[in-house]
Amino acid sequence: QVQLVESGGGLVQAGGSLRLACVASGRTFSRYAMGWFRQAPGKEREFVAAISGSGGTAYYPDSGKGRFTISRDNAKNTVYLQMNSLKPEDTAVYYCAADKRNYGSSSRTSYDYWGQGTQVTVSS
Repeated sequence: QVQLVESGGGLVQAGGSLRLACVASGRTFSRYAMGWFRQAPGKEREFVAAISGSGGTAYYPDSGKGRFTISRDNAKNTVYLQMNSLKPEDTAVYYCAADKRNYGSSSRTSYDYWGQGTQVTVSS
């Protein structure tokens, strides 16, 4: 069982930046691909970014390229999401997730463990 705890959310003005962090429990963190998803009110949870267990490969949807960067520090059991040039439409609860098959998928169903989420609010 892996427990995930996100932090770093908050209120930021449009154009600003935030860095989210997700700390995982356990000793096998480097075996898991990690993903970030977000869910805005009334919308489905959507893929934001993913990274392979080694950190060597990152995955983004076309809509997120260039503004968001995922990274990880396996020594700290932590995955990060750097978000720049934030827009009001980025407002959502952001979740990290762990995939024990190390696929780095954009599909929610590929992930086995989820954090509780952290709220990001971008004001205009």
